[in-house]
Amino acid sequence: MIVFKEIHSVTLACWVNSVKFAAGRKSLVFIHGSGGDHRIWIKQYTKLQYEFNVAAIDLPGHGQSGGNGEQEVSSYVEWVRQFLDARAVKKPVLIGHSLGAAISLVFAIHYGALLSGIVAVGGGVTMPVNEMILQGLKTDPASVIALAAKFAISKENRERLSRTFIEEWSRVSPDVLYGDFLACDRLDIRDEISRINIPTLIICGKDDKMMPPDYSRFLRDAIPGAQLSLIENSGHMVMLENPASFNRSLKKFLESLL
Repeated sequence: MIVFKEIHSVTLACWVNSVKFAAGRKSLVFIHGSGGDHRIWIKQYTKLQYEFNVAAIDLPGHGQSGGNGEQEVSSYVEWVRQFLDARAVKKPVLIGHSLGAAISLVFAIHYGALLSGIVAVGGGVTMPVNEMILQGLKTDPASVIALAAKFAISKENRERLSRTFIEEWSRVSPDVLYGDFLACDRLDIRDEISRINIPTLIICGKDDKMMPPDYSRFLRDAIPGAQLSLIENSGHMVMLENPASFNRSLKKFLESLL
């Protein structure tokens, strides 16, 4: 179900499996990537909702949330922190994709004591965006979105999923999508990443062209004790391209925290 919470006069939407989280269950908070919303995690929260407390946030300016989006990862981190506080979500596991991975990593650097762990999907310590893409989002967003669909999804899954991806990005304001990509482009946590000292799982599609596996390998090596799972037959949208393998890796990590 979708619930709403007002924070600083901005209404944030969130899919939850229960209005009141059950005591004794681990809480999972899913954070979508650039231009997305909570639905990107549908193959995960529909499976995990019977074992865990689950929340999948629509960031400001996305999905059913109000607001105008942000242009810095740290600003999104503060929205997530305030959302968790407003909902009284204690010691969750943050699970973030792409921009959401960056949010999870930066959150863990600054507020790791508030978390039980993080799962960073398709992320990195830097997440460079081609200047042509940034400019294209201002002048011809439809063409940029169509091109991005080719890079975000592995070739074998492109016909099945590209329309879903294009429709998802087309629903968000081009200005918000631009801000999301700019936030990724500005990210640089190379000097801070080793400060993460909570359980961390890194997941990446083996065919990811947007954030190739080497970015995830760097994260694995830089974060003490981090685990890495490379998922076959999938690109940047790994949670949708190969949900069965993704969910097995995620579930194994979650069970290790119980």
